[in-house]
Amino acid sequence: MLFRLPEAAKVIENPSPAEAKELTSKMPNATPTRHGNLNVQTEVVSRSKRSTYIVTDEPDGQNQAITREEGHKWAEAQDAYIADQDMVVIDGFIGNDPDFRTPARLYIEAANANIAAMQQQLYFTPADGEHDPELTVVYTPNLKAAGYPDDRLIAVDLEQGVTRVFNSDYFGESKKGGLRMWNKLVYDRGGLPLHAGCKIIPTESGEKVGMIVGLSGTGKTTTTFTRQNGSIPVQDDFVAWMPNGHVYVTENGCFAKTFGINPDDEPTIYGAVTQPDSYLENVSQHGDEVDFYDTSYTQNGRATFPFGVIEAGADRDIADAHFLLILNRNENIIPAVAKLEGPQAAAFFMLGETQGTSAGGADEAGKFLRVPGTNPFFPMPHDLQGNRFLELLEEHPLEVYLMNTGRVGGPESDERSKKVKIKHSSAIVKGIAEGTIEWETDPDFHYLVASSVPGMDADDLDVLQPRLLYEGAGRAEDYRALAERFKAERAEFLKAFPSLSDEIVAAVR
Repeated sequence: MLFRLPEAAKVIENPSPAEAKELTSKMPNATPTRHGNLNVQTEVVSRSKRSTYIVTDEPDGQNQAITREEGHKWAEAQDAYIADQDMVVIDGFIGNDPDFRTPARLYIEAANANIAAMQQQLYFTPADGEHDPELTVVYTPNLKAAGYPDDRLIAVDLEQGVTRVFNSDYFGESKKGGLRMWNKLVYDRGGLPLHAGCKIIPTESGEKVGMIVGLSGTGKTTTTFTRQNGSIPVQDDFVAWMPNGHVYVTENGCFAKTFGINPDDEPTIYGAVTQPDSYLENVSQHGDEVDFYDTSYTQNGRATFPFGVIEAGADRDIADAHFLLILNRNENIIPAVAKLEGPQAAAFFMLGETQGTSAGGADEAGKFLRVPGTNPFFPMPHDLQGNRFLELLEEHPLEVYLMNTGRVGGPESDERSKKVKIKHSSAIVKGIAEGTIEWETDPDFHYLVASSVPGMDADDLDVLQPRLLYEGAGRAEDYRALAERFKAERAEFLKAFPSLSDEIVAAVR
């Protein structure tokens, strides 16, 4: 069912990138940097999870919901508001495969033109001619929704294919507004939407395709863009894993977290966000100089850039993936890497264990979380994710790994702990692609842990086997207590999903 846009005082349809940048430059909160790009300071600095509701008269018990009558009331209020506003239309595709791409549209207040410009960088550009979107985001950052948390509302109508956003000027609500609805389309077609990056790594035995699943802030973008053997990124945030084994991309650009990026550790991302075609959001700035380490305003500084400014493979056809990484950022007994098999892989996919970051807002930052599939945007019961993952894994086997991008042995304040550094993770990814890691069975969790990884110094090998790190520090009892607690908590967590396969639940005992 096609959705008709509400009428506005003026509509700017599909401005060119230069025109969108000119509109953005007129915003009072947009500041030019010495790199020739624009940096916008927003009032809302992260996703508004507690203000997000599915519009339905049949709630699933998992997602917050409002009735269709309530959704209609707010739709009418937004339409009436838009009648007096200047609006911008941005058309594009989620995905680029002619047989799989989804036509999408953003309708945003011109007063917040940076959101239009940033979304334009992420959509694949439609061909000239009529564009009939399946998914639409209607976005009014300056209209409050009184009575909802923070007077903010993100109303997701999956049946109509429309998300309406009220009172948030954070770009992430536009990006995820379309992708959240796309999640359901993929599942309905027999596939699984993965909150994942994707990269191609050349090896002596051929190119290896890896998918990198992870909650925002766990190192998904860093792992995707870090180079191994001249690897190239294919996708940064969402891919579809389909019943035929194919992997389909979603976006033609990247929405990167900028905290701490530097030209030494992350040269590709650093170069991409410090050039004229990128847009910055909430990055600290003094004069025309940006500071990616200053978090006085927010740690969730962001940037968009089109893949055209780097070497990327967004237009490559991905017939099959060879491995999948499940990222978490923790500070306990999870090893830098573990190899998972069968139902155990589906179990850890469902567990989605990680420490929350500023990307999820103050309610999540710093807290230990379990987010099934590390996908907080899946708009249906999570049981479906775990079962579909196991089905696809059985039909199209690939290697699955758990990767800790945080610390082992405790927080940074504990001198006995160790950081899993970017260079460690990069060596691990290279070793996975080349098949050069040596493995042994962990006696507590029964997954495989690495006994050696080419390129890692001997002094760092204890991040591969946390049990040895704890025992070496005289903390064997601490380790055993944590191991028993984790096993019990994991089993209890998975039991809470009534339709989840018994195989998956049993895999963590």
